[in-house]
Order: sequence, then C-alpha cells, then structure tokens
Amino acid sequence: MAGADSGTLFPIFSVTKGVTATAVHLQAERGLIDLQAPIARYWPKFGRRGKEKVTVEHALSHRAGIPQMPDGVTPELMADWDWMINRIAEFTPVYEPGTANAYHVLVWGWILGEVVRHTDPAGRSFDRFVAEEICAPLGVTDFHLGVPDADLPRVTKLHGGNEFSIIDEYNISPRAVFPGSDVHNQRTVLQAVDPGAGAVATAGAVARIFAMLAEGGTLDGVRLLSPERVATFTRPRENAHDPDKVLPIPVWFGANGFWLGGEEGASDPLVGDHREVIYSPGAGGSLAWADLRDRVAVAICHNDMDTPAVVEPERTFAPVVRAIREIVRERERR
Repeated sequence: MAGADSGTLFPIFSVTKGVTATAVHLQAERGLIDLQAPIARYWPKFGRRGKEKVTVEHALSHRAGIPQMPDGVTPELMADWDWMINRIAEFTPVYEPGTANAYHVLVWGWILGEVVRHTDPAGRSFDRFVAEEICAPLGVTDFHLGVPDADLPRVTKLHGGNEFSIIDEYNISPRAVFPGSDVHNQRTVLQAVDPGAGAVATAGAVARIFAMLAEGGTLDGVRLLSPERVATFTRPRENAHDPDKVLPIPVWFGANGFWLGGEEGASDPLVGDHREVIYSPGAGGSLAWADLRDRVAVAICHNDMDTPAVVEPERTFAPVVRAIREIVRERERR
C-alpha cells in the first residue's frame, strides 16, 4: 500500500475477535467468569426469550443461536452501546442454543463485550478494559476500539470489499453495517466500540497481542494468561465438523473464540499446517495468528479488500508468509 508505514492504522474487522476472546479469558483467569456458566449469571437481562441457558462458551464458539443483528441497525445505532445491548437482550434465538454452528459475524462482540463489562469490578467500558488490561501491560499503544480524533489522519482509506456474499435470512450482516469499505471508512464506524469487527490498529500492535498468546500468555516478562489456559485455545468446539449455517465455507473453529489450524480443507493454509495454531481472520483478508508450537505471531493488515481474493498463481500474502517461515527455520538452525 503506497504511503503506509509502521504507524499506519488499519481497520482489522474480525481479527478483533481474537483480542475480545483474550479479554474474556483474562476474566476467566481471574476467576470472574466461568466459561460453562450461563451468560445470564453475569448479564441478567440477557437471560430471557429462550437464552436462559446460553453459556459463555456457546457465545465464544458461535453456538449461542443468536447470530442476527438488531432490526433497523445503522452505523450510528451500532455505535450506541446501550442501544445494541438492550436489543440483544430481547433477541429470541433463531437456532436452538448449543446445537448449531452459526458464525455470529457482527453481534458476537457485543455479547461477549457486555459479559466482560459486567464482570469487571471497576465497571469500565469494554474499550477501556482492553486498553488498560491488555494493551497497557504489553506496551501496545496503537490498538483502538474507537479511534481518537487525533489519530484519524493515520487511518488508511479502505478500498473494495463491498460485495454482499452472505445469505442473510436472519439479518446477520445487514447492508447498512456490512463489513466493507463503504461502511468502515465512515468516521462513525471508525470511532465506534465494536468488539467483534471494529478495531483499528497497526500491524505491529496486533502482532504483539498475538505474540503474547504465541508465548503461552507471557511477553517480555508480563504474564496475562497461564500457559495451561492458552493451551486450551486449540480445543475444537462441540460438533466442530458440522457445517456452519452462516458461512458458506468450511469452518474449523475452537471452543474458546479462535479459528484453529491443522484441519485440511478447512483451516487457512497460510497460518500453518499443524494443530497448535490459533488465528482470527477478518473481512477482505486481514489476518492474525499465533503459532503456539513455533512461538511465532503474525499480523497482516492492508486496505485493498478485493486483492486478497486473488489465488492464482498463489495467495496474495503467500510470499510474505514463506519469508516469515524461512526466518523461523533459520532461527531454529542456529
């Protein structure tokens, strides 16, 4: 991308989910969240209209049965946290919770973000929680859930990615807030707190957060998660081989909020070919992964949302990934 440098901020779409999942696990590590408990234990208003038994793990693994967005949502309403959570609390599941794999494209972030907010003794907003509990300890300054006014000039302009490709029977990814350049170039969206698909960051900031995961929960002497907990992130979700009812592609997803490597025909081959890889892909080809075996983290951020679809003669970022793996091999030979 012409003009980009290490300080360029990129919308990263669903790569955001990996950081939001990390926030949930941080609370679980502290004994504040039981992943097997109903969400209603922490967010009582959620526990109605058939959602009483939806667990935190159901939400993390996209099996909560409520992949839809609220009717009438607009960028402005999506940026209104209270409006979003109040309408989510009134949702009736479109799939029986805990029985169907159905990627919660956008709504996922508010469900889990509100669980984190309710379990935070300090009662902070979700964006502040991430900034203070994940980014600050790791020395990350360029990961934003809502870009400050002063940093807006550093945000790259997105191009493409507006093709509506999801069959949206249940208002799962409505056109008004569809994750493409038309929506995500808007200032309202850039400054919204959207924990499922709305972070804006530098590639280095994203890679540093995933590096903490790749190192088993500790980076540069700062421990956020235990190695034992991070190791659980590779566990597949229940009925993991069942087709996803939302995404038209094979999905190999974990129980704890991450896509998983090592499943031939389903996992993204760019991230590696073994089971100890967790990753978060985003619209238009944004991608971040943590290789727990080789202790490597990679983040790919860009602004041309159409080009990464090119697969011949090879995937757009395949040469970059080859170079990274060669560096790792050279490191191991020393």
